[in-house]
Amino acid sequence: MIPLVLVHGFMGGSAQWEHSIDRLEEHLDIIAVDLPGYGKNAHLTPIDSIVGFADWVIDHLKQRGVRQYHLLGHSMGGMIVQEIARRDADAVQKLVLYATGAKGVMPGRFETIAESKRRAAEDGPDATARRISATWFLQLDKAAGYKHCAQVAQHSTIGSIDAGLTAMENWDGSNALGDITQPTLVLWGDRDRAYLWPQIEALWQHIPTTNLAVVPNCSHAVHAENKTIFQQHLIDFLMD
Repeated sequence: MIPLVLVHGFMGGSAQWEHSIDRLEEHLDIIAVDLPGYGKNAHLTPIDSIVGFADWVIDHLKQRGVRQYHLLGHSMGGMIVQEIARRDADAVQKLVLYATGAKGVMPGRFETIAESKRRAAEDGPDATARRISATWFLQLDKAAGYKHCAQVAQHSTIGSIDAGLTAMENWDGSNALGDITQPTLVLWGDRDRAYLWPQIEALWQHIPTTNLAVVPNCSHAVHAENKTIFQQHLIDFLMD
């Protein structure tokens, strides 16, 4: 069975999927990574480039003996998996770009990356984790999944926060979308505050073989806000 590799985004971690992939696990082997500086790998030196993260994931999978895999990236992880899909093209079978875009500097984001850096330095990592996590949800910090999301984000340090923001700030994959050869699903919540429709449309229009799934009344954490629809889209796409 070809496994599904889950790559989390900025201030995320493998634990963010814990309550959201029960049905997926019935159909697929799941490999949920923790990027250096985040989650269970918060003790590792953070990486400050999207390509660097991609190379780390590819090496991590090779060390585990994984030679073929499906790949999902969420948010910043969606940028990372675009690079993986190009750099390890023969290994990646199907690609899911979830709540992400082709540019690290996201037009229309709820705040600029420079503002995020300034506020993180001023507020500290715990307060930043709570604040950023709230933006993932339509109901902000009142959402059912907010507390768990914030707990995962609180593993991040100021160093990993700054490195992740720098990685996004310096990356642009928009001119290389045509080089992604795998069948691709673009999955998006229609109320996402970070990645607005023009960014999603660019992925959908410029990756050669692409399907689009728009989930209504969800923000940046569809997997937590509507896990039933989230999982069904993935099962339909990956098991076809």
